[in-house]
Amino acid sequence: MPSQAASRATVSAWRPRVPGVVEVFHARFTEYAYPMHVHDAWTLLIVDDGAVRYDLDRHEHGTPHDTVTLLPPHVPHNGAPATADGFRKRVLYLDTGRLGDDLIGAAVDRPDLRDPLLRRRVGQVHSALVRPGDELEAESRLTLVGERLREHLRSREGAGEVRRDPVLARRLRELLDERVVEGLTLEEAGGLLSAHPAHLVRAFSGAYGIAPHQYLMSRRVGRARRLLLEGRSPSGVAVATGFYDQAHLTRHFRKLVGVTPGRYRATGAPADG
Repeated sequence: MPSQAASRATVSAWRPRVPGVVEVFHARFTEYAYPMHVHDAWTLLIVDDGAVRYDLDRHEHGTPHDTVTLLPPHVPHNGAPATADGFRKRVLYLDTGRLGDDLIGAAVDRPDLRDPLLRRRVGQVHSALVRPGDELEAESRLTLVGERLREHLRSREGAGEVRRDPVLARRLRELLDERVVEGLTLEEAGGLLSAHPAHLVRAFSGAYGIAPHQYLMSRRVGRARRLLLEGRSPSGVAVATGFYDQAHLTRHFRKLVGVTPGRYRATGAPADG
């Protein structure tokens, strides 16, 4: 028979198709306490309800809901509820290549970061990760999260300044235009263009006022509009324009056009309407 504490736990875990993410872990625990343990990956944690107290390198820490916690690989830590109702958390386990071993010492010294923008961005990564087909958005947002984490850990003056690079932005746009249906990851694009993924996102957003994943989705929706007005079914259009499935198409189509693909097709409205 499961224990009462186990019966009151809710857990979901999966490995997404996003480079550098080893595991996504969402959980709610009311009584369960983690013993001392280690991970071979970076642990990026946000708490949505309640709070967690934990020991890292013989120092006690806590994770209120406005904090982003970054636990380095190979460093022992534990964890237990800090409130009577337990806690609900969302965790990303990141491959060591995402941040680098040179930052482990800084993370041990400062694992809890109070940064509203970082907290919001980590939440946006999780929101994208639960939507099949939005892997490029998740990767884009995670790249910016990684960049901001490095700024915190290195405390470099001026690290957040946008570096303008219109030539690189144009080359990325051309690459996205070539791969509208097939898509690509930022890691692939970085390899093809000899640029760091974070610099790609900054350069593109600075030049065009839109993130790479938003640009790609708008291009796909544009193609979908044309095909729908040719009388093709939403399910067929989803496949033909690179969406994960019809639900994925519908979500982005409604966001950009204001109606569902089926309703748009039925109206016979002009393509630019």
